[in-house]
Amino acid sequence: MSFDSGFWRDRNVLVTGHTGFKGSWMSLWLRSMGANVTGIALAPESEPSLWSIVGEESGVMSRIADIRDEKIINRLIVDAAPDVVFHMAAQALVRRSYRDPIGTYASNVMGTVHVLNALREPATRQRIKAVVVVTSDKVYENNGADRAFTEEDRLGGHDPYSNSKACTELVTGSLRDSFFQGGPPVVTVRAGNVVGGGDWAEDRLIPDAIRAHQAGQSVSLRYPKAIRPWQHVLEPLSGYLHYAQSLAQGKSLPKVLNFGPSATSTCTVSEVIERLGRFLGGLGWTQTPGEFPAEAQHLTLSSALARKTLDWQPRLDIDRTMDWTGSWFQAHYAGQNMIAFTLDQISQYGTLMRGGSAGYT
Repeated sequence: MSFDSGFWRDRNVLVTGHTGFKGSWMSLWLRSMGANVTGIALAPESEPSLWSIVGEESGVMSRIADIRDEKIINRLIVDAAPDVVFHMAAQALVRRSYRDPIGTYASNVMGTVHVLNALREPATRQRIKAVVVVTSDKVYENNGADRAFTEEDRLGGHDPYSNSKACTELVTGSLRDSFFQGGPPVVTVRAGNVVGGGDWAEDRLIPDAIRAHQAGQSVSLRYPKAIRPWQHVLEPLSGYLHYAQSLAQGKSLPKVLNFGPSATSTCTVSEVIERLGRFLGGLGWTQTPGEFPAEAQHLTLSSALARKTLDWQPRLDIDRTMDWTGSWFQAHYAGQNMIAFTLDQISQYGTLMRGGSAGYT
């Protein structure tokens, strides 16, 4: 699987949520291929953040705004004149969704409505070649069955975050069928638990592990035996880019695709910490005492449809994923030039996509 980097040269690309973890990586990758990137998002919540480290040097036209504000979003999208849209802006934290369900639904559901409705403006719609709405692997109704979810499985979600993302899928499908039958293609994508350098978000495993390592402490785990589909952030982003390009080039493709890791990268929370510790010089963990909001204990994705229709496949196993993640943070704390380091990882991943070899020594 590969995509033509030349396709993106001089394309106007809109990325909502560009200041977030995935959005920052996506924006840098697009800029490295010569795209004209406009980002719409709130300011980064954490400090440090990947965006605060690389954003000023990225060349992205950054617009700080709230996707819940319909009038501002309409104006900014018209001004961006996008050829391709990646809608990534969201409230993405499960535990926060329990604390703020209204805000979670407002961002994830109505924010998506605002973005897609703005794309209906005639001049904007005529220009756009593809729209990719990013949801989550947690959109599925998880009944605890020990199998990988496929795109045909029933939507659900027990916690407000997961359910809001399932609602986002339904909203996207409704607006697509109601207003975009003549194009542009509007699709949704679902990925696993993404990890990588530059993630300092609250209540996420790798950021918690890095903070603990810096403090010389063990990581406190709520559900150490929970199984998740772990993948480096570049893995699903490669799928999103290839999907969007293929749609823009007129290929007939499914309206939704999973982009999950290989089966060997699906492991427990505690195993991830132990593997990351190998690349950080040791990292212990302890069971967090107390009771916590319910979370699915087993969650994996099938990417068979993406493999069949796009010839997409993951390139990094769990050990290399942890190697790349640990190496990024080590470089950051050593004071290296992190935009150069991040772009180097993107370049190395591109080499892997073309069948070459890459890695750290």
